[in-house]
Amino acid sequence: MSHDLPPLNALRAFEATARLNSVSQAAEQLHVTHGAVSRQLKVLEEHLGVSLFSKDGRGLKLTDAGVRLRDASSDAFERLRTVCAELTQSTADAPFVLGCSGSLLARWFIPRLGRLNADLPDLRLHLSAGEGDLDPRRPGLDALLVFAEPPWPADMHVYELASERIGPVLSPRFGGFERLREAPAAALLNEPLLHTTSRPQAWPSWAQQSGLDAKALKFGQGFEHLYYLLEAAVAGLGVAIAPQPLVAEDLKAGRLVAPWGFCETPAQLALWLPKRAADGRARQLAQWLKNELRQV
Repeated sequence: MSHDLPPLNALRAFEATARLNSVSQAAEQLHVTHGAVSRQLKVLEEHLGVSLFSKDGRGLKLTDAGVRLRDASSDAFERLRTVCAELTQSTADAPFVLGCSGSLLARWFIPRLGRLNADLPDLRLHLSAGEGDLDPRRPGLDALLVFAEPPWPADMHVYELASERIGPVLSPRFGGFERLREAPAAALLNEPLLHTTSRPQAWPSWAQQSGLDAKALKFGQGFEHLYYLLEAAVAGLGVAIAPQPLVAEDLKAGRLVAPWGFCETPAQLALWLPKRAADGRARQLAQWLKNELRQV
């Protein structure tokens, strides 16, 4: 006789049949066929080498061995149900911690936070800002919202939300605004462009997409992070480069203008979470984010 535990599916079929005293009801509860339950009961009896049921008219009756196994399995499965319910509730009660860059948080997420709370009232979202140092593999972070290029890390489940689109922006307060607003994109080759060390390839990528010589670009004031770069642009200090979602509110309000539009890059705005930590809340949040980005 084997001393290993029987197959779990066979034990589940037995526990449901013994508890409900019906193969048909057990099949309905387990969302399988009557025949599937019967086959699992036979597998279990063969594994144990004993009969668990005997015929009782048109129904079934537990044997002495069946009664012993029923009592043990009922207790075990009930304990499992209780613990699983507690774990599920614990996860549902805990906040969902989302990391993203400070610029993305301030310029895109926070203006939409009220709408998110109204649309997803059961999602207790906690936002954590950082610049390049956020990693959902580390404790304390459930997911990461990030602009990045494929291929994706093998240990991450990635929800692709929208292709990144970038373009030059400037403020009507900028001294060269009237001169540049109607000029072709090539006019920017003569401007000392505002730039950021966190995205050094942004301007060259845009120039290449626009058919311009990236080597001819001239760079002026630099900033460590994109948020500061865009604040400088709003203040009228020069022409900056930015992902469209991060300047959407500024464009609507007229604080910034994008005379040359936006072009698509190989990057995606995506929601990352570790495959080992699958969370239904991430799927819910990803769908909401995708819907919001369609409106930008």
